[in-house]
Amino acid sequence: MSKTERGTLTDRERLDAINEVLQRLEELSVDHILLIEGKKDRISLQSLGIEAEMYQIQSDGGPVDAAEYVEGHGGKAVVLTDWDRRGDSLAEQLSNVLGKDNASIDFQIRRDLSGLCRTYIKDVESLYTFVTVLSGKVYEQ
Repeated sequence: MSKTERGTLTDRERLDAINEVLQRLEELSVDHILLIEGKKDRISLQSLGIEAEMYQIQSDGGPVDAAEYVEGHGGKAVVLTDWDRRGDSLAEQLSNVLGKDNASIDFQIRRDLSGLCRTYIKDVESLYTFVTVLSGKVYEQ
């Protein structure tokens, strides 16, 4: 989906697309560790029904410790940092320590959510509220 197409989505189309990404995240979470920034991200994802093993990069030791944790626990992860400057920097650091071409590390979920939500929110912790508000708008129509 191109940037132009994302910009012209209706609320229903945007909500459907976000829900599809969240469904993929739920499927990956069976055997992937979610690398998130902090506690509020965890709460938001759990509120969306995502029950997964999560590693909080900010409070649990940073990108290098996150990479060691992933390697010691199956080697599969979803990088789900915010899509602001700090989150972009953390994602880049994780890419460097986990391997840019490592097929066991998913960056696509983050890219998809960023593309669908960037205009409205900048972080994972706001995702639950955004989906809730969007759902309300869609179902009022």
